[in-house]
Amino acid sequence: MAGSARDLRRRRYNAGMTFQPKKRERAERQIKKHQSKEIRFIDHRLTEQRNAASRNLDRMTAMEIVRLMNREDRKVALASGRELPAIARAVDAIVNGIRKGGHLFYVGAGSSGRMGVLDAAECPPTFGTSPKLVQALIAGGRRAITNAVEGAEDSTRNGERDLRAKRLTRNDVVVGIAASGTTPYVLGALKYARRRGATTVAVTSNLRMPVGRLAKIVIAPEVGPEVLTGSTRLKAGTSQKMVLNMLSTAVMARLGHVYENLMIDVVITNEKVAERALRILAEASGKRVSAAEHALRAAGHNMRVALVMLKRRVGPREAKKMITEAGGDLRKALGE
Repeated sequence: MAGSARDLRRRRYNAGMTFQPKKRERAERQIKKHQSKEIRFIDHRLTEQRNAASRNLDRMTAMEIVRLMNREDRKVALASGRELPAIARAVDAIVNGIRKGGHLFYVGAGSSGRMGVLDAAECPPTFGTSPKLVQALIAGGRRAITNAVEGAEDSTRNGERDLRAKRLTRNDVVVGIAASGTTPYVLGALKYARRRGATTVAVTSNLRMPVGRLAKIVIAPEVGPEVLTGSTRLKAGTSQKMVLNMLSTAVMARLGHVYENLMIDVVITNEKVAERALRILAEASGKRVSAAEHALRAAGHNMRVALVMLKRRVGPREAKKMITEAGGDLRKALGE
């Protein structure tokens, strides 16, 4: 009886769904576009293969689905762990480029592009860096952050065009993010970056694909087929998030935007962050929160200056001088 009721509800729900004409026309155009072409790579991309464990996904209970997904997600950290040497090489390359005046560019399409946008957007508030230091390019531009932009990822020319607008130099690092390893937009950007002499990095879930052949450093956590076939926002997307977390955090730590494991350059934008800043200063200096609050106010809300004031027992002017003389090296300014 319960099963019959569930089936009835499913039929009612499905009966209420409408096929959108615009989506149908778009799909028909894409099919016609590929009818005369040989679709290469499709049999070789792990992200496009079917996962045997989820073949009956549409017949599973909610608990069965989430248990399966959780089991599959456990593979992601292991796959990313196998790529640690490549990730560390990429970190060193990015740090070296930035120290020479370069920038970090993430390039991607769809969910891969959105991962790049997310990581780039988090760098200024977390590490106090300029929005220009870490930038993200996504196929289709700003609109593609929240909406699917038809055909945006299919143009190699657009990838080159968008990156050319950034006036790339040899000191820049371009990280192409493409789960499939075949995204034309990303391939076009990487080809242009190579011609300009910039360092190229690929983050993909398919090692033996064109994106890997274009990049100097290849980071390829092969997480296997998705629970929902081809939906790379799942395990592939999770692996991309993990890799980008490591890249940006390690880079900023190496560049001195972290003191111990504390966000010493966090931008104070709201009450929650203001409270966090005081806790950071109190923890780093060993002083009371009241002393940290007084120093932070005297330092013009510059946490670096406030920390030097607290630990070296000097005023704001002397603290700023110490930081300048140390070339911005906070550890050196603190005499550590």
